[in-house]
Amino acid sequence: MTTMQAQHSKGTRARVLLSGVFGPYAQDDEYGSRTINPMELYHNQVTRVQGPFSLRMFHRSFGLMMIQSNIDAPCTLIDFPTLDRFIEELRTNSYDIVGISSIIPNIGKVRKMCELVRRCQPRATIVVGGHVANVENIHDMIDADYVCKGEGIRWFRRYLGQDVDAPIRHPMVHSGFGARILGIKLPLRPGNTAAMLIPSVGCPVGCNFCSTSALFGGKGKFFNFYETGDDLFDVMCRIEKKLKVRSFFVMDENFLVHRKRALRLLELMEQHGKSWALFIFSSAGVLQSYRIDQLVGLGVSWVWMGLEGEESGYEKLRGIDTKSLVKELQSHGIRVLGSSIIGLETHRPENIDDVIDYAVSHDTDFHQFMLYTPIPGTPLYEQHKKAGTLIPQTDMPPADTHGQYRFNYRHKHIADNREEQYILEAFQRDFEINGPSVARLTATFLKGWQRYKDHPNKRIRDRFVWEVRPLRTMYAGAVWAMKKWYGRDARMEQKMDALLRDLYETFGLITRILAPLIGAYVYRSLKREAELLAGGWTHEPETLYEKNESARILEQSLKTSRRTAEKIVLSATQMGSSENI
Repeated sequence: MTTMQAQHSKGTRARVLLSGVFGPYAQDDEYGSRTINPMELYHNQVTRVQGPFSLRMFHRSFGLMMIQSNIDAPCTLIDFPTLDRFIEELRTNSYDIVGISSIIPNIGKVRKMCELVRRCQPRATIVVGGHVANVENIHDMIDADYVCKGEGIRWFRRYLGQDVDAPIRHPMVHSGFGARILGIKLPLRPGNTAAMLIPSVGCPVGCNFCSTSALFGGKGKFFNFYETGDDLFDVMCRIEKKLKVRSFFVMDENFLVHRKRALRLLELMEQHGKSWALFIFSSAGVLQSYRIDQLVGLGVSWVWMGLEGEESGYEKLRGIDTKSLVKELQSHGIRVLGSSIIGLETHRPENIDDVIDYAVSHDTDFHQFMLYTPIPGTPLYEQHKKAGTLIPQTDMPPADTHGQYRFNYRHKHIADNREEQYILEAFQRDFEINGPSVARLTATFLKGWQRYKDHPNKRIRDRFVWEVRPLRTMYAGAVWAMKKWYGRDARMEQKMDALLRDLYETFGLITRILAPLIGAYVYRSLKREAELLAGGWTHEPETLYEKNESARILEQSLKTSRRTAEKIVLSATQMGSSENI
């Protein structure tokens, strides 16, 4: 293995296979899958203990999709394969390059896949990338030819002899699939699911624990795929037309930090009357640097914001009243996913209850809790490595180092694996006190509608009209069902009742009539989902198989050649038979 990059001898004629690691995922197995660490972002780290109320959804391997869309070589992408399906692909089709992307806990699966490539296609070049590239001495753990650390498009373009600085072609893809909540499958219909938008990778803020920042160069480093608001607007228009969407999940670690680009995008949205909704990631300090009318004008309707913890000491939170900020955002209809850390240096058994209570008191629509975890490549990892406090992998394997289980280092104040219980207590307390996230986001949606339904700007008004439509029917029915569900919990039943009455008062007779009818169906669905979960049911993604245009052209050419060869053989056979006669 080497990190030095040559150019492939076949250039853009090389046949490329890109793959994520194989499933199933939500199980304990020899390759590194864990029941506690399913292939679901929300159910894994956000709505983990919310049972039938948990948001279930899968997200594509967007990095691989970006690479596939931006190389001229024939490229096949297999996402979420089973082990058997991956083997079948290697035995059925010939490839010159096999690229595998993974997070660190799945390094065992990467190792197995490399072994399979060597066995089935020994001439193929193996390239490994993703977060697993941050692992120290990875060349001793897996049999790969190259490790691609950081931005993969330029790496592959250089390897294939393409122009590394050519414009970026954005894949046309929805942000998620396989969504379900309250036991109800959410169909992937035009306009029903946000499109994925990736303007940049990396983060200038560079928190010491952030593996994504470390992957792309660390603090202050980032790479813009689209430098200007004009570039970004053009891409969004194309995605809107192709996928028939009005909302975008912006996969950018700190989208608003690129202020000039964001404000230019706002100008263009205003000029062209675009009532788009944006779901973004942002640090609190950057978020607070914008006026609320600018955020609403940009269509920011959902924000993932790091709260980290009281007295965390991070510059991005210095001097900011995060509780007030969350409340202000929600009052304008902006849903907030707050992210808090369990196990900071100042956390100890004596104050952990206060730590959890502080996080829960934000009453965000969603709340992520993660253990303070030194991931390879991050400054936090180097700090613990230097101090000699990292736990050997023989005692804490990478498969269990995912931030939802235990520390991979010796904490100054928290011992005896108590962190496992602390993080569960955090999730449970947030759920018990603030209720299901689906109810919280309903309340925030409603606040936005009440505030902006008569807004003088039609563009702003139209977005809220569009976003609020489900509140009149399905969401109202869901709240009715949740009120019934909590019949033996007086405090939570009262909370659901107050929200339901607010919905009735806002939307009137039709909602009063439909909510009980829809709610009865939702309640039965909730009960079925709870029974499934109690029986050990897990949610797994389907395997997705896609070829880029070059691969489709090559495939068609090969089919034509085969048909021609078959005709020649058949003709020769017939001539031979005639001569014999």
